[in-house]
Amino acid sequence: MPELPEVETVCRGLDQAMTSRKIISVDQNRPNLRFPFPKNFPGRLAGRKIERVTRRAKYILVELDAGLTLLMHLGMSGRFEILTDDKSHKPGSFHQKIAAGQKGVNGFGKHAHVVFYLDEGTKIVYSDPRRFGFMDLVKTKERDSHPNLKVLGVEPLGNEMNADYIREHFRGKQTSLKAILLNQKIIAGIGNIYACEALFRAGLSPARKAASLALKSTKAKERAENLAIEIRSVLTDAIQAGGSSLRDFANVEGDLGYFQHTFQAYDQEGEACKRPGCYGVIKRIVQNNRSTFFCPSCQK
Repeated sequence: MPELPEVETVCRGLDQAMTSRKIISVDQNRPNLRFPFPKNFPGRLAGRKIERVTRRAKYILVELDAGLTLLMHLGMSGRFEILTDDKSHKPGSFHQKIAAGQKGVNGFGKHAHVVFYLDEGTKIVYSDPRRFGFMDLVKTKERDSHPNLKVLGVEPLGNEMNADYIREHFRGKQTSLKAILLNQKIIAGIGNIYACEALFRAGLSPARKAASLALKSTKAKERAENLAIEIRSVLTDAIQAGGSSLRDFANVEGDLGYFQHTFQAYDQEGEACKRPGCYGVIKRIVQNNRSTFFCPSCQK
């Protein structure tokens, strides 16, 4: 499933292609994705001007005029393709190549479930083979109370996510550091890959109790500060690298994100630890039904 860096990459591409444009029409090629589409979905979008495209955690928010916001989630396999009249592509989004014999509805591919037609000829095609993504329409002024958004914690790239926040929200929590980093109600947007990478960079064991970073000791304060720094660092580096390409990730030009080539822990089981001066070997364990990769020698 795309994590924050991949969704941010999508947002930047969509923002470049869609902001200040008008939606002329929308093709909705099935009644539902993970959930049913809103009633009269194409009709409510037609004629709306796009003011900007933003992100909240792993959600894409397309702000429209008339106080309306299009809320979207990519699920596991959702992708966007940006097509212009000259067939060129704008960087910074996903695309899905259409296999021969699989043209589907309107020639966009059999998994092309939604097509947005913009005023200057651009087409935004949303494809989703597994259909775990979704789209919803909400009033902009009420969107923070949307069931999927109101439960979210702090943004990990924002100023609120600091050592003080970590210590306050980790206090008394007997769960592991890995598990609490995946808790979207505390810090929103971090997934399995970047939790593993942040903990490696911070030199913290994924099995360490979260409450240990909220103790009064100087060491606990240093650990909380270092974790906040490394969470922000790994996400920023991943965004700059265009995200991580595992199975489904590619930009509109067909290029893969390349942050996976810099993984120091995730999916590195059996490899020598890359931390200078450490001679450990990366180990894989299972926590809360998810694979965790870490170095038992230098992550304490």
